[in-house]
Amino acid sequence: MSTTTAVKIENEKSRLLSVAALQKAVAFAVLLLLVAFFSLASPVFFSWLNAVNIMTATAVNAVLGIACTLVIISAGIDLSVGTLMTFCAISTAIISINWGLPLWIGVPGALATGALVGAFSGSLIAYLKIPPFIVTLGFMRALYGLNVVVTSAKPIYFDDQPSYGLISPESSISALIPGLGIPNAVFVMVLVAIIASIILNRTILGRFIYALGSNEEAVRLSGVNVNLWKVGIYALSGTICGIAGLLLSSRLGSAQPAIGMGYELDAIAATVIGGTSLTGGRGTILGTIIGAFIISILSNGLTVLSVADEWKYVATGAILVTAVYVDMRLRNRA
Repeated sequence: MSTTTAVKIENEKSRLLSVAALQKAVAFAVLLLLVAFFSLASPVFFSWLNAVNIMTATAVNAVLGIACTLVIISAGIDLSVGTLMTFCAISTAIISINWGLPLWIGVPGALATGALVGAFSGSLIAYLKIPPFIVTLGFMRALYGLNVVVTSAKPIYFDDQPSYGLISPESSISALIPGLGIPNAVFVMVLVAIIASIILNRTILGRFIYALGSNEEAVRLSGVNVNLWKVGIYALSGTICGIAGLLLSSRLGSAQPAIGMGYELDAIAATVIGGTSLTGGRGTILGTIIGAFIISILSNGLTVLSVADEWKYVATGAILVTAVYVDMRLRNRA
């Protein structure tokens, strides 16, 4: 890629990131307003135990949202992240429980499974030119079927692997600071977010993720192997789905074959609410984390106030539509 093209990509990236920063600030303001409202409405919401529950619930959705963020910034979409997360968790269960192999083999097995499936779907999108929506929708349904078939529709429990709980529900920091009790899943979420941010902002892969979302044809004409980079993006997203699968199955103590359906909607919602543009080229990891917390706090707060579950979906849908509208207005203004 020529120096001139690289400078243009960086300038375009900077311009779009400034718009994303504004959306991120708006999302953070909404987050603070929600916390203030529910804290005043119910003293239970502002308790430390409830805060831990919110952080635990946010961890899986945030990690899946990070996987979606990488793909959506590159102007793609992945509807299979929920069922892929479950498929990765089942892979670990089969390796560690059914085959009796140690966890140090089973845990990387989940990441490898996610990377392979992601690379496969990315190859269909890049080389066969099948729209990402269709490919990942097909993978969502196919993986759901595989999850049920492989497990015979029965959960696989990690009773023989008590150390598996260290990934998510256990709190290692409580040994240093008694009473803090923050689950390890929260620290995994933060670590994934930091690594993903470094990839987006400090590596050539991150440059091409933004560039593909801004103008894929310009990148192609610059002599870049666009297809190969697309495969790499989906493979990375699949690997992160494997981490989400480890978090969820560790928290539940089992790999549940039917639990992944629906997670992709919350993950995509968190991504969009956090300022990532569905048309590609703009978004941040921090924004996605904020979006995931908005969804979790909204759901938790309505539960604390004894509001029916149906209204949680109404509220989340309204925020999602508003976020897309704001994104369109800011993009047109930019």
